[in-house]
Amino acid sequence: MAEETSTSPDNTPSVSPEIEENIADSKILNQEEIDILLGYGTDIDNDSPIQTNGVRAILNSGMVSYERLPMLEIVFDRLIRLMATSLRNFTQDNVEVSLDSIESMRFGEYIESLTLPTLLNVFKAEEWDNYGLMSVDSSLIYSMVDVLLGGRRGTAAMRIEGRPYTTIELNIVKEMIKLILSDLSTAFDPITSVTFAFDRLETNPRFATISRLSNAVIVAHLRVDMEDRGGKIDLMIPYATLEPVRELLLQMFMGERFGRDAVWENHLMSQLWDTDVEIKAILKEKEIKLAEISSWEKGSFLPLEISPQEDVTIVCGDVPLFKGAMGRKDKNIVIKIDRKAEKDG
Repeated sequence: MAEETSTSPDNTPSVSPEIEENIADSKILNQEEIDILLGYGTDIDNDSPIQTNGVRAILNSGMVSYERLPMLEIVFDRLIRLMATSLRNFTQDNVEVSLDSIESMRFGEYIESLTLPTLLNVFKAEEWDNYGLMSVDSSLIYSMVDVLLGGRRGTAAMRIEGRPYTTIELNIVKEMIKLILSDLSTAFDPITSVTFAFDRLETNPRFATISRLSNAVIVAHLRVDMEDRGGKIDLMIPYATLEPVRELLLQMFMGERFGRDAVWENHLMSQLWDTDVEIKAILKEKEIKLAEISSWEKGSFLPLEISPQEDVTIVCGDVPLFKGAMGRKDKNIVIKIDRKAEKDG
């Protein structure tokens, strides 16, 4: 069936009202298109959130990616191996630790993503004079208590909703956290020496605020499995805490030196011994006004007011090197070096 069109008096074709309505509807975004525009869409293949497009991508474009700190991933790999051994000895059970992911986000975004109830540990990096945060979910807490207090194998850890953690549970988790912090310090040892000290435990995220909500942080998601029991641990370190060792974490491999060549350094040092350097011996320095110099004539005397016992300064360029006493040996004037000269400033 053909579409009906009409012609206006000025020979301009006009569109029917039905076609105008369809054109207007095509300019309106549906909910899926709005979500994708804002960065909240999902991938059709695996239903995973899309965070690389839209407005969210623009807002997060200023975030620092952990991939810019290659050595940090090596540190976390060492940490999961150390934790597996430590937790096996701690629980006398088969414990497996895995690293789920490492991601960068803002501190406020991380706090909002926490699933309550959870236990938050604030720890301090002593040498860096800054703090980090470790969150332990309730599943791991009850599983750890169940394992240490003789719970039966093959049964899920009992979880009672709506009650605070008991003193026994807090003490058990505290010992486990101290063990993990010790392993984290050991994991950093090949790069730098740092001590992560236990500070306090919090159950309310508002009391565990260690950074501004807009500050960038790096979060490592760890998974602890004890056969049919286990849970998750999140290790959050602000970029401000890592700033003192940022240059070391930028290395692509252990012991990398930026812009330095050991062979060239050794060659340069060997050649310096054969370099000729001009040095000067200064008996006395005296400031004289230009008007006085202009009045000099042939035969004028310049009194230096120096005694035979006064030291002579040996300089190279403008740098004073040594102090010594002047004398004579055979037909040569010599200077006996007594001490190093003090540099000005």
